Amino acid sequence: MKYTIATLASHSCLQILKGAKDEGFSTLAISLADRVQFYRRFKFIDKIFSISSYSEFFKIEKELVKDKIILIPHGSITAYLGSDYADKIKTLHFGNKSVLAWEINRENQMEWLRNAGLKVPNIIKDPDKINHPVIVKLFGAKGGSGYFLARNKKEFLEKVKKFKKEKYIIQQYLVGTPVYLQYFYSQIKKEIELLGIDRRYESNIDGLSRLPPYIADEFKIEPSFTVIGNFPIVIRESLLPEVYKMGENIVKISQKLFPPKGLYGPFCLETIVTPNQQFYCIEISCRIVAGTNLFISGSPYTDLVFGKEMSTGRRIACEIKEAQRLNRLDEILD
Repeated sequence: MKYTIATLASHSCLQILKGAKDEGFSTLAISLADRVQFYRRFKFIDKIFSISSYSEFFKIEKELVKDKIILIPHGSITAYLGSDYADKIKTLHFGNKSVLAWEINRENQMEWLRNAGLKVPNIIKDPDKINHPVIVKLFGAKGGSGYFLARNKKEFLEKVKKFKKEKYIIQQYLVGTPVYLQYFYSQIKKEIELLGIDRRYESNIDGLSRLPPYIADEFKIEPSFTVIGNFPIVIRESLLPEVYKMGENIVKISQKLFPPKGLYGPFCLETIVTPNQQFYCIEISCRIVAGTNLFISGSPYTDLVFGKEMSTGRRIACEIKEAQRLNRLDEILD
């Protein structure tokens, strides 16, 4: 049976569909009307569905089911189709939908990370106990939008007003190097793979960090963590055993949290590495992340494992292709 790989035309769509085409699949982009012309530029996209808003996705879903679609989730899907999309969706879906609900809930994330034995920042439940710098994060996949820093209860209460009743988490602010670890867990091979490492370029916090403190103070600009891009990192080889161990532990615990399959496919651990080379995990993304777009032609880490150019998008297609060959698609589709 021939399947079509599909995703929303946003986030990592180009990488996903190019990887699918490289592995011989038909491809489909589900695009907002004002972006259709842009996505038509790319010859590896066979078909484009135009919708006026993301909420229309569920109106066209019957047609997608008829076309033997396999939907690949990414950050825009979890952000725009609603927190309950996993309950509503009828198309074949790569990855365990149950996991994505945990990603949206930052408190559940922290529980998962702790149970996996990973170091995490302290979580402050009571604003009265803010006595050191903290970072406040809204729930959901918002690309850093809505994060803010606070030094005390008064500053927190003033800044949190604009978010009204949105859910958030208050984390200890850790000083170190942000390192984003891009993994893939193969349900077919039962093996963890490291596909790439990146860090985010955030506006305007990265610009402010280049200013001397006495000049930054004059600007009186509130730091923003909205992601505008990513750049690659190669870490010290001596740190790689710990990187693989963290990924393996995350998957192992996920199989208890979301039995029997647990977390599989692409995921990312977002960490801070302190001066004593300790990893502190600040978030987990349970699907492909935008930082993988750096490595459409492969990364230094995929070069060590695969004999061809391998993006995360292509790795997803390879897993689907191999599962189909082995008649094991039910193990990777939800």
